[in-house]
Amino acid sequence: MKKILLDTNAYIAYLRGDKDVLDTLSRVSYVYMSVIVLGELYAGFQGGKRKRQNVDILNQFLSKPSVEVLDVTGETASIFGELKNKLRFAGTPLPINDIWIASHAVENGALLLTYDKHFYKIEGIRIWDRI
Repeated sequence: MKKILLDTNAYIAYLRGDKDVLDTLSRVSYVYMSVIVLGELYAGFQGGKRKRQNVDILNQFLSKPSVEVLDVTGETASIFGELKNKLRFAGTPLPINDIWIASHAVENGALLLTYDKHFYKIEGIRIWDRI
């Protein structure tokens, strides 16, 4: 396992010292963070009492040489369209943000590090085996 993409709940688990997440992070070469995950995190920080501290901790994490933030590209949008359409026809809708996050994982060939089981409804995505 060389590349992973952190879902929002996996980043939060990392902050809480989750042994499985920490162990996985210690064994990878690249850690991707979707700009969509960043948006979810910033939204969560807005409602908290430790906004500045949480932003500082996130910025420290993002400044690591092995961490890269993924922006939405035309390719990401194309994959999103395919995944969303397949899920709609299968009658298994997912939250829109999670489809974007899955699109980033597929586009970059990254294993998705998440605790959300509903990602298993998406074809073509590799998911962390600790769910």
